[in-house]
Parts: sequence; C-alpha cells; structure tokens
Amino acid sequence: MTQAMRYRRFGRTELQMPVFSCGGMRYQFKWQDVPLDQVPVQNQANLEATIRRAVELGINHIETARGYGSSEMQLGQILPQFPRADLIVQTKVAPMPDPQAFRETFEQSLAYLQLEFVDLFSLHGLNTQALLEETFRPGGCLEVARQLQAEGKVRFIGFSTHGPTALIQQAIATDAFDYVNLHWYYINQANWPAIVDAHRHDMGVFIISPSDKGGHLYNPPPKLIDLCAPLSPMVFNNLFCLNHPEVHTLSIGAARPSDFDEHLKTLDWLDQAAAVLPSILVRLEDAAIAALGETWYKTWQEGLPSHEVIPGEVNIPSILWLWNLLQAFDMTEYAKARYNLLGNGGHWFPGQQAKTVDAIALQPYLAQSPHADKIPAILKAVHEQLSGEGVQRLSRQD
Repeated sequence: MTQAMRYRRFGRTELQMPVFSCGGMRYQFKWQDVPLDQVPVQNQANLEATIRRAVELGINHIETARGYGSSEMQLGQILPQFPRADLIVQTKVAPMPDPQAFRETFEQSLAYLQLEFVDLFSLHGLNTQALLEETFRPGGCLEVARQLQAEGKVRFIGFSTHGPTALIQQAIATDAFDYVNLHWYYINQANWPAIVDAHRHDMGVFIISPSDKGGHLYNPPPKLIDLCAPLSPMVFNNLFCLNHPEVHTLSIGAARPSDFDEHLKTLDWLDQAAAVLPSILVRLEDAAIAALGETWYKTWQEGLPSHEVIPGEVNIPSILWLWNLLQAFDMTEYAKARYNLLGNGGHWFPGQQAKTVDAIALQPYLAQSPHADKIPAILKAVHEQLSGEGVQRLSRQD
C-alpha cells in the first residue's frame, strides 16, 4: 500500500508543501481564454475529477498561470468547493512594461479562480536580463506584486524561470522572493548552484516539469527503463530530486486523475533512497561513459560559448546536451522534441538549430573548449538525426 503524502516546509513561507504539486497546464480545454459555455462537459468533468483526486491524495498545492489559457477559469468552477484553508493555490503572471496592465492581468486571474487571494504569486518567466530589470525597476511589476500583497490578495511572492543559472542566482541574491520555480532533475543538473543559493535565502524550491522536460519519462526508452530498475525512470527521477532536502516539491502536470499513480510509488521509496539510488546512479554514469567516453563525459561543457555570441545563434550547449542523451540513454523522442523547439521557443528555450555548420567560422568561438575539433561534426550529426517539423511551446498551440 502506498504511503501517505509527505510534506516539506516551503522555505520562509512556512507552508507545509506536499512533495508533489498539481500543475495546471495539461488538463485545461484551450491555451486561449474561452467562455465557460464553450468548454466541453467532459473536459470540465475530467479537470474536476483530477483536482478531487489530487486533494484526496494530499496534493493540495494547485499551480496554474494566466498564460495557461482556460486553466484558471476552469479551476474557478471547482476550487471554491474546497475549504480555502485546505488549499495552497498558486498562479503566475509574466512581467510587463505597463505595471497597470500587470495588475489588471492578475485581477483577471483572481476573478477566474473565484478566490479572494492566492497563496503564491509568481513573476512568470524571469528568463532574461531585460525581464529581470523590468521587474525590479521603480514602479515595476515587483512593486505591484507588493501592493497586491499589502491588499491581502497575495500571501507570498516568487518567480518562475527557464533562464540561465547565473540569472536565476542574480534574482535570488536580491532576497526579494519567497520561493522559486525552476528546472532541475537528473538529466539537467545545471541549476544546482541556484538551488543552493535559494536554500541559503530560505526560499521554497519548486521543480518544474521533472517528468516531461525531465525526459518524457511517461514514455521512456527501453535502455533507460533497464538502467533505472528496480524503479521506473519516473520514480527514479522523483527520488533523485526529493533525496535533496533543499528541494521541496515536484510538479505533476496531470492531464487526468490516473496521471498521479506512477508518481505516488515514489513515496514508498523515500526512506530507502540511500539504499536504492547509488547503484542506479552508477549504472547511468557507466552507460554514459561507455557511450561518450570518460573525457567527453566529464568535460564536454567546458568553454562552450553562449548562443548569443554565435553566428546564427546556434545553441551549442543545448545541442551537445541532447547529443549526450541520444548516445547515452537512447532518448530519441525527447531529443527530437527539444531540438525542434529551437528557433520556436523564444526566451523559454532560446537559440537556433545547427542547420548550417561552418567549422572554420566556429573556430574562434570554440577556442576555450577542449573538444573544439569534434564539436562541428557533432552539431551536423545532431541536425541530420533530429531535425524535423518545428515544435511549438505548448502555450502557442491551439
């Protein structure tokens, strides 16, 4: 029998946060606002059943955003049915040049949710220096968030980010936020220094999309399944994250009530993490070294230039990362999806594909890399293997 939900103190908010959160971007009807009467009865029934299932399981943190289309409006039909004190509700609004528009957008969120306040309010997508400056400028969005907090409409203020680690650390260093939503999981551990900083500032730490962006773990390749045994790749990744006490909650982007089931198996392993994780981690590392070579495995990231300085803005670090996942773990479908998002992801997944690679032109930009001679050929190989129809971010899809 699966153990009961676990909770962790969500940093200085003092909220008791379930180790799993119910993310709100996969059960809604549309990625655009629509009138309630246009939402199919079966879609709304599925959403409400998903929320009821979450709450029954002890997953009382419901997380959504103004950018998630009809999600807030549909949640507004079910959330008021629960005792308000039993829920931790979070929404997010992207920074805007016009602070009044930012306030009005939040007010729309609150109206859709049919709540008097949200427990957690995030500045959504602090991904670039310009957005960070927009947030912090006098009279900017952070000041508006503070006003909403003073009015009792917001309890705690945080930020979500897909940005580079240094930018996340810069935002954390301001000590202006109570929590952070960020990416960190087994296949992409780059943001660990930011998590350490967040812990130092006693911030809540929420991991975004560990099962989808963390590797399409709802449909893992056979090689990854074998390497993660006796755990499923999803349970392994959850356990890997939650074995770090600095991490407080993992988002489950549930599309239906049954989407919680595999995640719940993690609870049975939490107290055995120290016994089960090491051997899996060794197998994964050995497989990666066997496929990539030890030198590449340990040094591939050294001296890589940012996409901003590369001709054509080719995102070399991300492309090489996807190459590693292909070679080490056969993660073809995941790598295809991420690669074909390049060029379409905006500041959420920036940079371009390696459509044309000029090894001579790249030489000065790879001068600090110990693998400068290999990288052009790898870039070409990735493009040949992965390029296909462009992928849009979910929020751009109809």
